[in-house]
Amino acid sequence: MDTDDAVITARTDSYFNRTKEIVARFGDTRVTYAIFLRRPVVSAPRLMLDWLRAVAAARGVDVRIELMHEEGQWVGAGDPLLYITGSLVGLSDLETILLQKLGAACVAAHNAYQMCVELPQVAFLAMEARHCAGAEMQEMMAYAASVGSRAAQKEGAKGFVGNANDMTAHWFGQKAGYGTMPHALIGYAGTTVRAAEMFHETYPDEPLTVLVDYFGREVTDGLAVARRFPELAAEGRLAMRLDTHGGRFLEGLDPAESYAVLERHSPGAIRRYRSETELRHLVGTGVSAAAIWKMREKLDKAGFPKVRIIVSSGFGVGKCRVMAETKAPIDVVGTGSFIPDAWSETYATADIVDYDGTPRVKLGREFLLRHEKARKKNGGPG
Repeated sequence: MDTDDAVITARTDSYFNRTKEIVARFGDTRVTYAIFLRRPVVSAPRLMLDWLRAVAAARGVDVRIELMHEEGQWVGAGDPLLYITGSLVGLSDLETILLQKLGAACVAAHNAYQMCVELPQVAFLAMEARHCAGAEMQEMMAYAASVGSRAAQKEGAKGFVGNANDMTAHWFGQKAGYGTMPHALIGYAGTTVRAAEMFHETYPDEPLTVLVDYFGREVTDGLAVARRFPELAAEGRLAMRLDTHGGRFLEGLDPAESYAVLERHSPGAIRRYRSETELRHLVGTGVSAAAIWKMREKLDKAGFPKVRIIVSSGFGVGKCRVMAETKAPIDVVGTGSFIPDAWSETYATADIVDYDGTPRVKLGREFLLRHEKARKKNGGPG
């Protein structure tokens, strides 16, 4: 955690740095910042608070933090997450980095929470690392998923049970990341069955999850793996991971058969869809609800009811909601799609709302003064 002033100066917007110099020249004052987002989020402030406290300690300045919404709590649009009070000289150059460490984490936590509560009986694995812009974002997104997950778990959801790499596994209470094989291993092995054999020979005591879409034979190769490892299948230690890309249907499906599959298992869902995106999630190409039900049908008919189904490929809030409506037989969702879609939604904002005891804020942000006024009226500290 870098608290060096030179690094902070280099990363900070120049007008904050200049403000610090001007205030130092004309006289410091004690101020209170309100920090908020313009959309509903789940509070995920820990990374920001840890950094702020570390900087305050390094600088030897007193900073008071009033966290209005504890980690994991829902926060309404425009509702301040926290107030920060301290020296303007000591705080003015921290705003850029403070906001970087807060906004995206809160939105990602909200997305993760929504996904988990949509599918409360399904376990989730965080697979966001490959989509992150470096280690700092990777840490932030894993932390955010864990916050959203814990909020959902309080409501009875299974939530996120782990992630895909060791560095951030601690956020999920794990010592290491989960995962068995990428498509590259199947390409190397030459067949899906051989890739499964190689994995099992190397890691004989671990459960086996096999990607089955490499050759476009999800059902054929999935059943071949199950027949090759009947003991693992019977023990519930074998899983098929569906990752069919959006350019084709799962083996054995086409539009007509996709509709037929859902008619057998969830006829109401196909009649209630509201958008083209939902229709694609239901009966389209890739890992659709119809594809998951088709795979479950084939496994059960072949005598493998305990073989689990793990799904990945674009599982965000909307897709999870569609899967919940169809009661898709999913055991685990592997996803990095809690990463915010619209980055503009992640912009956190900070405004000073009090200068040395005098409430003051720019026109249009008076709503941020409400807490200040209430606190003073009730005799709280200024």
